[in-house]
Parts: sequence; structure tokens; C-alpha cells
Amino acid sequence: MIPLDLHPSGRHFLQIPGPSPVPDRILRAMSLPTIDHRGPEFAGLGKKVIAGLQQVFQTKHPVAIYPASGTGAWEAALANTMSPGDALLMFETGHFATLWQKMALRLGLKPEFLAVPGTDAETGLPNAWRRGVDAALIEQRLRADTQHAIKAVCVVHNETSTGVTSDIAAVRRAIDAARHPALLLVDTISGLASADYRHDEWGVDVTVSGSQKGLMLPPGISFNALSPKALEASKHAKLPRSFWAWDEIVEMNKGGYWPYTPNTNLLYGLSEALDMILEQGLPAVFARHQRWAEGVRAAVCAWGLPIQCADAAVYSPVLTGVVTPAGVDADALRALIHARFDLSLGTGLGKVKGRMFRIGHLGDCNDLTLMAALSGVEMGFRLFGVPMAGSGVAAAMEFFASHPQQQPLQAAA
Repeated sequence: MIPLDLHPSGRHFLQIPGPSPVPDRILRAMSLPTIDHRGPEFAGLGKKVIAGLQQVFQTKHPVAIYPASGTGAWEAALANTMSPGDALLMFETGHFATLWQKMALRLGLKPEFLAVPGTDAETGLPNAWRRGVDAALIEQRLRADTQHAIKAVCVVHNETSTGVTSDIAAVRRAIDAARHPALLLVDTISGLASADYRHDEWGVDVTVSGSQKGLMLPPGISFNALSPKALEASKHAKLPRSFWAWDEIVEMNKGGYWPYTPNTNLLYGLSEALDMILEQGLPAVFARHQRWAEGVRAAVCAWGLPIQCADAAVYSPVLTGVVTPAGVDADALRALIHARFDLSLGTGLGKVKGRMFRIGHLGDCNDLTLMAALSGVEMGFRLFGVPMAGSGVAAAMEFFASHPQQQPLQAAA
């Protein structure tokens, strides 16, 4: 057993796709003394973080904040909008879409799971786990639902298990083209504050997200961004809910408070994270993540290995999945890299376990952080005997050197 107080020299390289490394600036904010969550000082904090989150979600409507993980926010989205036995249309894009579907079953709902059919010839992996949501399949199924039995369409924006970012605007267009009244529920737990996301413009009814990815916080806060249509649906939904209920949260949030004890010090950190993101501006944040992703993909291509996402149009700016050659146990490779170089990489999950690993490039990161991670991977390949077509480190170095950041970051306050 590894002792919990083991601290090798230097910093651990945490290059999983979340929880992401927490900036020192946020850690310092979280260390402030806890205040009275019913006092006037707290009300100012509450109003500030809600207003900041509205900017990040790109919405003018309420954002409910829970002291919970993203899984809790999944449940909140369903419990506030659905009634027992309601039909859902969900789309399989990877492990987290699958977990959300399993939750719907456990809540007594009737999810139908659509997927891109077939097996990928290059890797032998399911096509559904290498591609994004196919909006045409959603439109086709909704057109067939002439009785409007389907109450919601549920999709994952940035599938953390595969590195695929689906086109949410296309899903909204598909629902509208089918003239169907279904709600649109979207998980952007790993996408928020790293990949472009527009709750209002894309016509999303409930957006689910969490604190530990692009917001650069520890786990423990999750969110539901709400549309007026979703709030109206919640008035008629019959699934039981108390802790997750939107009505009390939205009402008390108007004054900056919560109907229960919020996680005060994480909200300090959230306030600081929002300052950091909004000081830079969302376009600069999104461009930075896209650039990092391109540099990492340059390395994977130079190694001659397949990228888990098979459609270049929906490459994730948050993480890159790397498929290992047949016969190479990706988890054993990860374990060697961790032991030798103190570098954590994301494991393959569900149907791709053992066949791939994930490199996170999100949050508190920079070019040299990624170069170190890629060096650790390449050294691990050599030690493990993984054949490479060329040096991914050299390819990434060339990319970052020849593609400087186009929008320089503003100095921290």
C-alpha cells in the first residue's frame, strides 16, 4: 500500500482529465476563515458566484449550485423535470453517457439509448465510443414519436471517457426540426470553462456541470443551469426530490443564500476561479485549450497511434484519448509511467478499459506542463516496449514553438 503521506521531490504531474490541478491562487482563497452562511457577507459571495457562473454558462437564467459531485447534478436534472415512467432519449458516446442512462433506469425512468452502430475497423472499438452524437438519428427517432411520449433528450457535450465533443447546437436543431416538445438536457461536466458552451444560444433546458474540471476547483460543487421551460416543467414533475429541488434554491439564491448549508470555502475558491477566467475572457480561455489540444494531438500522430476520437470535427479541447497497439495493456503502461515519473494519466473506462489512456490538457496548465507529460509518456513507451513511428515530444515542441498563444493572458490581479 502506498503511504498517504508520500511526497516525492517536485510536484506531481496530474494530467488526468479532472480533477484538474488547482492553482495556488484558488488554494489561498479557500484557506480564508469560514464565515456565517446566513450573514450579510455571505450574501455578497453568493450573488457574485451566481452572476459569474451565468457568464460562464452564457445564460441569463438561474444556475442552481449544489454541494455535490456532478453525479448529483445529473440526478437533480432528472428529478426536477421527470415523472415516474417517463420516456427519455439518451445517446451513447462513452462511459459517462452510459452512467447517466443507468441512473435514469434506477430512478424509474424509461431511457432509450441511441448509438452510432458498428465497430471501428482501425481499432476494433465500438463506433459509438469514437464519435459524437449523431443529431440525424435523434431527429429521425423524434419524428417517429408522434405521441410525444419522449419527455427529454439527454446528451453529453464533452465525453470525458473518449475525448469527443458533440455538437449541441445540432441536437437542438434536430429537436426543432422534428417539431418535438422534448426538453434538452446536456452534461458539460468536463467541458465548462474549457470548451465553448452556450446554454441560452443553443437552446439547452438543463445544463449539468461540476467544479473539478475547467473551473480548476477540487470536487464538491455541481451545477444545473436552467431555462424557463425547464423551470415550468419542474412544477409538474412527479419524481420525488427534496435536497435537489430547484424551487427553494432559486428563490433563496435571489438573496445570495441557500436552503441548506453550502460548502462555504469551496465557494471562496469558485469566486476566485471565476475572477481568473473572466479576467482573461472566455474566448481566450477557449483558444488556449484548443491550442493545447492541437499540440498534444501532434504528439500522438507523431507516435503513429490512433486518437480515440475518430472524427477530427469533434476533437475535444479538454483531453485526448490515445489508443494503444493491440496487445499493449494501457493500464499497465499507465502504472509504469506513474511509478517511474510521478505522472498520472487518465485510465480507459468501460468498453475501452485497457485499450487506451487519456491525457488531460485543461485548467491550470501550460506548454511546459504538457511537454513534461508528453515526455513522461514517451519515456514510458520506450520502457514498456511500445513501438513508435517517431518522437511525439519533438512534434509537440515544434507545434508549441511555431504556434504562440494568439491572445496573451492578462496579468493576474
